[in-house]
Amino acid sequence: MEMKKFMSDYSCRIYYEDVDAGGICYHSKYLNFCERARSEFFFSQNASPIQDDYHFVVKKIQANFHHPARFGEEIVINTYIKEYKSVSITLFQEIKNRDGLVLFDMDILLVCLQSEKIARIPTAFQEIFGV
Repeated sequence: MEMKKFMSDYSCRIYYEDVDAGGICYHSKYLNFCERARSEFFFSQNASPIQDDYHFVVKKIQANFHHPARFGEEIVINTYIKEYKSVSITLFQEIKNRDGLVLFDMDILLVCLQSEKIARIPTAFQEIFGV
């Protein structure tokens, strides 16, 4: 399936708390930035990623680190729908610096849960995703 962009670019800055003594971003922070971008997508739609006891959990991540982000740098996180199924959605997320250099990318498989059981993605989320 061809990737469909579903979210406008989300940007943020690399702060001191995000970096080691050399000013290089910690590897785990990239996951935090991507999570924040996904949440901000919902918030920008006046919605929440948790609705009526439905929410998404991470089942699988395949991450690729290309170049380090550095203290003070602005980054942009782009999110695309890669594959949509009845109970899951696979997203492709990439982090670039302001010059367009890809710093990090990942495929992330999210599964929909309701009351801690796998469930069909509800219509409200389908509408938000535009699928």
